[in-house]
Amino acid sequence: MPAPSPLALIANDMREVDLVIANRLASGVPLVGQVSQYIIAAGGKRLRPALLLLMCGALRYQHQQRFNLAAVVEFIHTATLLHDDVVDASTLRRGRATANETFGNPASVLVGDFLYSRAFQMMVDAGQMRIMQILADATNVIAEGEVMQLMNMHDASLDEADYLQVIRSKTAKLFEASARLAAVLAGSDATIEEACANYGQALGTAFQIIDDVLDYDGDATEMGKNLGDDLREGKATLPLIAAMQRGSASDALTVRHAIENGSTEQLNAIVEIVRNTGALEIARQAAASEARRAIAAAKQLPANEYSAGLLQLAAQLLERRT
Repeated sequence: MPAPSPLALIANDMREVDLVIANRLASGVPLVGQVSQYIIAAGGKRLRPALLLLMCGALRYQHQQRFNLAAVVEFIHTATLLHDDVVDASTLRRGRATANETFGNPASVLVGDFLYSRAFQMMVDAGQMRIMQILADATNVIAEGEVMQLMNMHDASLDEADYLQVIRSKTAKLFEASARLAAVLAGSDATIEEACANYGQALGTAFQIIDDVLDYDGDATEMGKNLGDDLREGKATLPLIAAMQRGSASDALTVRHAIENGSTEQLNAIVEIVRNTGALEIARQAAASEARRAIAAAKQLPANEYSAGLLQLAAQLLERRT
């Protein structure tokens, strides 16, 4: 029989997290609830809270506090999405109009602020300064990553090291924090805590690299976003960086011009360049390297069905198509 999905292990836990989210979204200001419910109801993979719950399972931590902190990381993530979509002028996320497209930029920014502040209120409930430190540091690093990405917009000279620095800050940091929180909740020693953190960082990095691959190798209907959005925003992601390095001078010029001008006029031609130069395979290999790093970290955890699920989650990431 095929192995069950890793997320099936925590299906009941995720329902508990959904209850916490619903309860803590309550506000006396109607628009806050409207916008928050709109983006939360859009669903998504919920990988960050799922990662925290799987790690708690692997470390045999079963206290209710895990539901509270899983909701916290989802609120932080949702706040970043609200702000990201405003900055990027995005119109489509998870197959429907973004909150900024529906409610306007001011509402999206301010409700994002509400979610951040609500998350910090909930952190206090855990009663551990170490937990607050991890989440405060993560939120700060994420903000720095957002600013770094803004500074790198329309910069076609960006290299792989610069790209990785941004995604490890902007995306992987909350994965890392989610995994580390489980170790802190479980009272694990420093070695296990670092293994958890390394797993989270590697998984988050691989996740973002694959996400960037799918912008040139995915299906807009399946992904629920507009293909070519990264190019329109002037983002030099790994597939484009590799394509410029491996393509002809003419290919590199075409890609460079599109990044510098945020132009999707030649999107079809650029997709062909990315595919023909083997750039997608290079990016997938980079993701595979991160997935192997995550697997190595997970093997340091106690052997049980949850740590097996973490191994499976890292392996499955490389098969992601949406």
